[in-house]
Amino acid sequence: MTKKQKKMLIRILVAAALMLILKFVPLPLSGVSMFLLWLIPYFIIGYDILRKAWKGILNRQVFDENFLMAVATLGALAIGLLKTGDYDEAVAVMLFYQIGELFQSYAVGKSRRNISELMDIRPDYANVEQDGQLVKVDPDEVEIGTVITVNPGEKIPLDGIVEDGESSLNTSALTGESVPRDVKPGDEVISGCINMSGLLRIRTTKVFGESTVSKVLDLVENASSRKSRSENFIARFARYYTPVVVFSAVALALLPPLVRLIIGQAPDWGDWIYRALTFLVISCPCALVISIPLSFFAGIGGAGKAGILVKGSNYLEALANTGTVVFDKTGTLTMGVFDVVDIHHSELDRETMLEYAALAESASSHPIAVSIRKAWGKPIDLSRVGKVEEIGGNGVVVEIDGRQVAAGNSRLMRHLGIEPIECHSAGTIVHMAIGNAYAGHIVISDVIKPDAADAIAALKRAGVRSTVMLTGDGPSAAAQVAEALGIDRVHSDLLPGDKVEKVEELLGAKKPGETLAFVGDGINDAPVLSRADLGIAMGAMGSDAAIEAADVVLMDDDPLKVSKAIRIARKCMGIVRENIIFALGIKLACLVLGALGIANMWLAVFADVGVMILAVLNAIRALFVRKL
Repeated sequence: MTKKQKKMLIRILVAAALMLILKFVPLPLSGVSMFLLWLIPYFIIGYDILRKAWKGILNRQVFDENFLMAVATLGALAIGLLKTGDYDEAVAVMLFYQIGELFQSYAVGKSRRNISELMDIRPDYANVEQDGQLVKVDPDEVEIGTVITVNPGEKIPLDGIVEDGESSLNTSALTGESVPRDVKPGDEVISGCINMSGLLRIRTTKVFGESTVSKVLDLVENASSRKSRSENFIARFARYYTPVVVFSAVALALLPPLVRLIIGQAPDWGDWIYRALTFLVISCPCALVISIPLSFFAGIGGAGKAGILVKGSNYLEALANTGTVVFDKTGTLTMGVFDVVDIHHSELDRETMLEYAALAESASSHPIAVSIRKAWGKPIDLSRVGKVEEIGGNGVVVEIDGRQVAAGNSRLMRHLGIEPIECHSAGTIVHMAIGNAYAGHIVISDVIKPDAADAIAALKRAGVRSTVMLTGDGPSAAAQVAEALGIDRVHSDLLPGDKVEKVEELLGAKKPGETLAFVGDGINDAPVLSRADLGIAMGAMGSDAAIEAADVVLMDDDPLKVSKAIRIARKCMGIVRENIIFALGIKLACLVLGALGIANMWLAVFADVGVMILAVLNAIRALFVRKL
């Protein structure tokens, strides 16, 4: 509990004690003397509300909950002084309102503390060696290429590459998973992880402002600035609702007595003014104004603890409406780790063809190129490689030992006027041509992720209507993966630009009100992530492109997190709808009862403070995320 909350709690306890004494202890006082005594607990508990209401009037922002509370309670005190002699309702209304505000403050604080656990990934210092001694410096001051030392138990302050040492890293603050990650020299590491065992020496590859931890913190801190339609609706609703109820209360206080006066009956001003004041207390929109943003705030915090970063409540709302999920295959549903499984050759022997393929792919960082060089397994003599021409989405044409060598897909072969021999093996086919003659092809296979099939099944259980897979693989390999995973539709032989066109085609065919989400690895899929209704980047630890392009960022590469994100969003939206229906329903019923004179100030307190407390309790349920 904060210092401010403790101060409010003391005010509540003192005011409640004084109220009970004045209510139940017989005192030889009455009239103005008793009124002045009741003003003591009233001002102890309500002085800040009166001050805020007065400031609102001076700033021409009259119609808010402080104004409603001030008018209602001051009016109740006036009725007590002039008519009834009872002041407990006025003090009680202000007292219970402040109890509700304290509870709401505590609930918001709990949500912020929950998100603060994620924010604990911010490193406090970096160990840099100076004159043979380790010196702690601000991570902002560390330049690229600096070697830093990370001791066991310390956070890794900056992204880099391990130069010396082996250890296990705790990545749970970023991924939500407790399984440690082992690292050794040559491995990339990212800021925000905790070094669990061995001492590591790391050469930094990014300044702190560009590091993973900095980007994640910036994302979380700015999430609340992107409002959902529900939040914007509540803000507009409160702006018009409050003036309407104030003028309705004025009409309720004046019109019935005037009508009774005109028809010759006693106007009974006190009764109708009391009803109007009760009406004002009931009408206070606190439950909606507080609980709806808190629901989204809690939902984003709960998702963050699970390693799912949502960039704003508008994206959380879109995620809840997901009807179609489109997956990129490589690195998303499959491991993205390719192996050469077969070589079909014609003129050249197997060894020579693999050597030529490794030389042709020597300059490429594509996973397929890496797998070919890995299969060759020998040093590559780059002096044998001459002119290199890369044809986007098709392959490469290279000069090796003075001969033209082409390595790529069937489109590349036809582009060169060479007819490839089709392969019926499942996998990615790299066709080879030497000179102008077809030489054969290499079959490369990617491994399906262990949880991929469960992830597709979980999406269907979550109510996702359609699952689609996009891939550059040939039809046979694509169909095999889709069938193994239970994916509804598959589109193969796609270039990067074709994927954008296919997503636009799927967007045109979706149902109204549905969201189409695209899930990719965030590195090569940035254009598609941006084009879909909702871009979800998977396995984004250390990927700047993913964090920049996507609306939702999954910090590890577990495809089950997609259905978990949708479940969190739907739970949050369910809570929002429950709070809207509950708050408006109770308030409407109590407003009618108040106008008819059936409801008193005590029921008004429940309609305002009680409903707010229940709505806030419901909202903080969004913080808690069940495991799959």
